Parts: sequence; structure tokens; C-alpha cells
Amino acid sequence: MMWIAVATALLLAFANGANDNFKGVATLYGSSTTSYRLALVWGTLTTLCGSALSVAFAHELLLRFSGKGLVADEVLALPGFGVSIGFGAAATVLLASRLGFPISTTHAILGAMIGSAVAESNSVAWGNVGGKLVLPLLLSPLVAIVATMLLYVLLRQIRIATGVTRETCVCSGPEVIEVIPSGDFAMAAARVEVLTVSLGSATTCRERYAGTAFGVDAGRTLDALHFLSAGLVGFARGLNDTPKIAALLLMSASWGAMPSLLLIGIVMAIGGVSGAKRVAESLSHRITQMNAGQGFTANAVTAFLVTCASRFGMPVSTTHVSCGALFGIGTVNRQADWSFIRTVLAAWCITAPVAGVAAYASRWMLSASAM
Repeated sequence: MMWIAVATALLLAFANGANDNFKGVATLYGSSTTSYRLALVWGTLTTLCGSALSVAFAHELLLRFSGKGLVADEVLALPGFGVSIGFGAAATVLLASRLGFPISTTHAILGAMIGSAVAESNSVAWGNVGGKLVLPLLLSPLVAIVATMLLYVLLRQIRIATGVTRETCVCSGPEVIEVIPSGDFAMAAARVEVLTVSLGSATTCRERYAGTAFGVDAGRTLDALHFLSAGLVGFARGLNDTPKIAALLLMSASWGAMPSLLLIGIVMAIGGVSGAKRVAESLSHRITQMNAGQGFTANAVTAFLVTCASRFGMPVSTTHVSCGALFGIGTVNRQADWSFIRTVLAAWCITAPVAGVAAYASRWMLSASAM
């Protein structure tokens, strides 16, 4: 049973990587700052760094997601309890990744934990679930939306005050073919079509910043800051998510915290490299259009909120925070696809119930087979 528990925990880590690893770098890809492949590599490396350091900075999350205080200790000690949690959460996150929906692994784990406990005579401390876990998960996207909108307005005013302007370039890969006035979308679309035909290769539009601020090139500086902010989100995600999944290993196997965290981090990276494409497209192109400045703003808010939450043991969802930041950007620039956003919100609402049902069924089957 121990090795089955380890397998389900690793399956959840793989699913988490597929659904979550691209969330920090989605703005790099969505704003055409870099390619999908380079964004994926950067997101994977920074997430691995966060996973490696989580052993020193995220002890509280390990304790919270061990189930203590939420489920009776005698239930936690039952053989196979961690297996049903891992299976329920992994199945839910894998399904969402397959469909291209960014959902919360935190919600999936919580739902699976409750479903497994309900299967054992409803032994759930409901007061702790609501006060310590659900409330941060519900408030975090709202905080991210408001913070992103306010920060973007502030940064936009600073850009205007320093004389930095925006322009639209028609690009073929990394090469700039032509620059046209920013905001003239009709001209941009026409030039893209003409140049694509004449050059024989696909050309795209990319909005960029021109001019200098405080004596440095605005465009290059922003790109560097954008990469840095994306890396910080990946780091914060690894710091926040790795202990939640490693707790399943500690629950079911007699392993130390450090090897559990490192193993989970490695499998998360593998899942991200091999299975992130569909969620990456949703995050990068379906929630909202964005430029590099807007992407940087969303990442800065996400990295700050998730890092602070990890430091103080608050199990916020990186998914909810990062998507909330993108919702905020889409609201400010009026490019949000609210139809798709409503679909994402619906997926969030059913994540915990679906994981709970899957975990309940798994627990019931394990109990039946043991008779």
C-alpha cells in the first residue's frame, strides 16, 4: 500500500506540473516577448528552484496539508487514506489539463481530503476547513484583481510621465520587419497579411515600448524585468505547491521532508515539460490580450502575493492568484474574453466537488477490497 501511495502522490505532482508550471511564464508567451519553448524552460527551472528551497521556508504548509486539524488523527493513520486523496486530486487535475482549464491543485487536494474523510464516517473538522483554508482561496483572486488594476494604473502614469511611448511592430520571429503607430490595429492587420504573403513566412504584431526612462532603454529594461517577474512567479509556485503534494508522501510513507520535497519538485518539472501546452494556450491567449508591461504587472502582483502566502503558511492557490491578475489586466485594457473567463470560474467551482467524489469512490473501493 505504501508504494501505491507514493505512486498516486507522484501522479498528482505530474498533473500539477502539467496544469501549473506555465502559469508564471504565460505572460511572456502571451505578449510575444519570447517563444513557447523558452518560456517553458524558464518556468521549469524557476519552479524547480522554488521546490528545492521549500524545505526551508514552507514548513507550515507541510503541516496544514498533512490533514492534522482537518481530519481525525485515527482516520489519517488508516492504510490507503493518502492514496484516495492523491487519486482524487490527480484525476481531477489531469482531466482539467487535458481540457485546457487552469484549476487549483490546492482545491483538488482539499476536496479529495474531504471526500476521503466523508467516506470514513464524515470525520471532518468543518470549522477549520472554512476558516483556515477556504477563505484564503476565495479572497486571493479578488485581491489579485484589485492589486493588479491599481498597480497597472500607477505604472502607466509613470510611463507617460517619463516620456516612454508604445509602438506596434510587425515581426517575423524575433526580427522586426516594420514599425507602425501604436493602436492602429487595422493598419497592423493589413501589413501582417501583406508581409506574410510577400515574405513567405508567418508574421505577427507585437506591441513594444520605445524611448528611454532614467537613461536606460525602456523596451529592453522592461523585457528583462518581465523575465525576472515570470521567474519569481515560478519560484513562488514551487515554494507554495510542492509542500502540499509532499504532505501526501509524509502521510503515507516514512520518508523525510527533504527527499519528499525534492522528488515532488522533479516530477512536477517533468509534468510541466510534457503536458503544459493546452493550459499554456488558455492562459497566454484566451483570457486576455496583453503587452509586455501588462504581463510584467500581472506577474509582479502574483509573485508578491504567493511568496507572502508561502512565508506565512497561507495555502492560497497560485492558479487563482495568477488568473486573477490576468482578469485584472483584461479589465483594465478591455481585452478580456469574459465568455472564457466564466468557463474558467465554473471549472474552479466544480474542482473540489469532482475531486471529492473521485476520492470518495477510491476510498470506498479500497475499503471494499480490504474486506
